[in-house]
Amino acid sequence: MKSAILRCLPLFLLLTACGNQRTKLPATESALDLERVVLYRNGVGYFERHGEVDDDVLRIRVRRDQIDDLLKSLTVIDKNGRALSISMPLDPESWASAALSRLAPGRGSLAEILDGLRGTEVVLHTSGGRVRGRLVMVERIVNEPDPDRKQRGDGRDETSSRDWKVTLFEGDRLKVVRLSKVTDVTLVDGDLAMQLHRRLDASAGEGMFQQVEVTIRLTGASSHDLRVSYVVAAPMWKPTYRVVLPKDGKGEALLQGWAVVDNTSGEDWTSIDLSLSSGEPIAFRYDLHTPRTVTRADLTVAGVRKQAVVAVGETTWQEEDEESSKDDDMPYEVDGIAAEAADETVANAPRSRSRKKAGRGSDLKSAPIGGSAAFGAPIQAQPEPEPERIGVAQDALRRSTQASARAKQVSGQTRFELQDEVTVPNGSSTMVAILNESVEAEETFLFRPGGAGYGYESNPYRVVRFKNTTGFVLEPGPISIYSGGSFVGEGLSEAVGAGTSATIPFAVEPSILVSSTLRHDGGEMHIIRIVRGVLEVENFSRAETTWTVRGRDKTGYTVLVRQQKSGGSYVLKNPPKGTETLPNAYLVPVVVPKGKLTGTLKLVEETPSTSTLTIWDSRAVGLLDKLVVHASITPEIRKKLQPVVDLRRELGRIDTLIAGLQQQKTEADQRLGETRRNLDAIKKDLAAGALRKKLSNRMSEFFKQGNSLSREIIELQSKRLEKKIELEDTLENLDIRAPSRANKDGKSAK
Repeated sequence: MKSAILRCLPLFLLLTACGNQRTKLPATESALDLERVVLYRNGVGYFERHGEVDDDVLRIRVRRDQIDDLLKSLTVIDKNGRALSISMPLDPESWASAALSRLAPGRGSLAEILDGLRGTEVVLHTSGGRVRGRLVMVERIVNEPDPDRKQRGDGRDETSSRDWKVTLFEGDRLKVVRLSKVTDVTLVDGDLAMQLHRRLDASAGEGMFQQVEVTIRLTGASSHDLRVSYVVAAPMWKPTYRVVLPKDGKGEALLQGWAVVDNTSGEDWTSIDLSLSSGEPIAFRYDLHTPRTVTRADLTVAGVRKQAVVAVGETTWQEEDEESSKDDDMPYEVDGIAAEAADETVANAPRSRSRKKAGRGSDLKSAPIGGSAAFGAPIQAQPEPEPERIGVAQDALRRSTQASARAKQVSGQTRFELQDEVTVPNGSSTMVAILNESVEAEETFLFRPGGAGYGYESNPYRVVRFKNTTGFVLEPGPISIYSGGSFVGEGLSEAVGAGTSATIPFAVEPSILVSSTLRHDGGEMHIIRIVRGVLEVENFSRAETTWTVRGRDKTGYTVLVRQQKSGGSYVLKNPPKGTETLPNAYLVPVVVPKGKLTGTLKLVEETPSTSTLTIWDSRAVGLLDKLVVHASITPEIRKKLQPVVDLRRELGRIDTLIAGLQQQKTEADQRLGETRRNLDAIKKDLAAGALRKKLSNRMSEFFKQGNSLSREIIELQSKRLEKKIELEDTLENLDIRAPSRANKDGKSAK
């Protein structure tokens, strides 16, 4: 196998020798200028081009890996005519793809490449000379004698453990060559060699220069004013934020945001309108370029063998539906629909570059505008006199950052539209400011289960909390925190919706320790309702958590504790003031009072568990006894309930007696059976007369005892049946709602 891999090297060197002089073409090439780019967070970008074309054909060259996206999103608007059709060639590499279809990192062989090039003319250089012909097949051989090798001294033929036979066809002759003897391969077809070069470049991540030309036929005027748009793959834009806290740690803070934009399109974005869209739009890949064939059934024989059968005709006098007739004769106004859609698209399209700056942003929400640089570039202004330099100040950062972007909502997604034209050279990244606003924020502490990480299991985080009052969604990204004129930490944010609060941990506070104790218990079961002999009962389960916060600071502070919910049906009883409800937890403030080193808080979660019991359940007697003596039961309800309790208690007594008698009868029957077996054992023993008499008398006593017990059981069962019927008659129309735990005022509902 190693020798086969080594023999592959000359072929790859040969195929790549001509690929050194390469020029990467742009991802999209067109006579139209690129005017607008909208980047999304799901790996696609919307591109819009505009310009005039004097020909009746518009040609757009795009990367082969983007052709499918372009086909399912391409829009062409011609102000002076119409677009008739869109055409493109099929995959030009399909005939060369088979050769490299099995190649992948760590896979593939020279035999597989040659077998994929069947029908291609090649020259095989071997140790015995050159062999030329068209490739017919490549066969694997195992332990087949090599006729060209000499025999060993022991008389056995030397065989190859693994090899391949390559069959070539030249003229009217088939030539067979062992692959192990091939030292070099020459491809006679130069076009095939070039295609293999491109396939290898694509495998190496250099498929950017592979392009497909899309031809759009135009009709109408000789000059066409075109606007073309499409959606293709593009790197997602990446947000980053900065929060500058006020001097006292609470109040008005500065929230700034930037977007990092990457241009890997293959062309320069020169003076374009750039928009950045957040949210979660759906985008996917779908192959529209590769031809598809469908296997169909061959019904040739069935068609030949068909024979018509004579049938009797029928006549109907049903009148024709006039409405259906009109609908069937109505022509389809395809052109009208297309024209209406085109007019709507033109109306919604951005203005031309000569007019688009006028009146821009009339429907947009303004964001504050500061200076001129993303990260605090100096501006030409007289600084206010300050008694002392305190580093990075909030006002200075606000003035030195220009967020020349407006935001608006589009189908539930926030779109940042930059007001100034942007230039992003191909293969580069650009950072643009999109946010520069004041928000209400505070610095506090947050403790999560598990603490602040390894080694800080009992310590809380220092966090900054702010409310997103910007009116649009903040996408997930890193947030740098500044306080006291310098950097103090950084955190990572999830998506922050408009009007919602965000809590960003940025440092660990080792001087504060947080601990907790948890205790579970169950409440007492009680009846909620009785309906026709069915008891609806309720039982409360409780989870009690006690949080303790200890520190060295006596100035007084608050630690937000993230209390995990005990379960889906648990409810927090009497939540403390300031508690916030999260999807699966509570955010509860634990206050350490001023002058104290410790603060505690007890949280109780309770869940009601409701179930049903029948009146015949053994637990029903005790529940009924408690209910009938309950202080909140009205005399009327007690009067209805007392007979039920008495009858159920009597039935319980009878059941106890019957169970005891049945146990005695079972024991008597067992002794009777044992005595009978003993008698059978000594039946033929003439010397055991006295023992037989004794056993006979005992068996007679057991028999009488069993009969007596049976009579008592039958009498009790008859009495039980009478009581059961009486109880069922009493329960037939009984519907009582017992007082709940929350209702202790003595009121009860019927």
